[in-house]
Amino acid sequence: MDIPNLNQNPPLSSPPKSNLIYLLAITLTLALASGFWLSRFFPLQKKDVSSPTFTSGQAQSTDKISSADQLKVGQIYGNTTATFADSATGTIEVGGVNGEGTHTLVRPGGEDQKAALTSSVVDLDLFVGRQVEIKGETNSSRKAGWFLDVGSIKIIE
Repeated sequence: MDIPNLNQNPPLSSPPKSNLIYLLAITLTLALASGFWLSRFFPLQKKDVSSPTFTSGQAQSTDKISSADQLKVGQIYGNTTATFADSATGTIEVGGVNGEGTHTLVRPGGEDQKAALTSSVVDLDLFVGRQVEIKGETNSSRKAGWFLDVGSIKIIE
């Protein structure tokens, strides 16, 4: 014996799940692509690294300095307009740490406290043998304990 369907409304049909998955994938792809391109055309902030200056007039570029004798204690050299996350104090030596970097920052505490240095802003050769405070950004390293890209240098002594 068949039981008749007493419901007057026909059952609602839902779209197949495979169509929903495709629609979700297309929507996500379009959202990511448009977000990427909008961030390229309309950045939140613009960085100006054309000329290193310091608000109090203490910064100086190393482009005009031809020898280490022209460096002054207390003077800041390099890019001081940018904010650097990392800083360290020590003496600069020629040669990297385990083949990484062009120079080494020797800090108190022994061999494991040395930092490999590199810089595209400051000529590190001018500061060899000087006690300095450096500011920069940490880079990934495979051989050195700390690999720092130097952005500015202040001579301590």
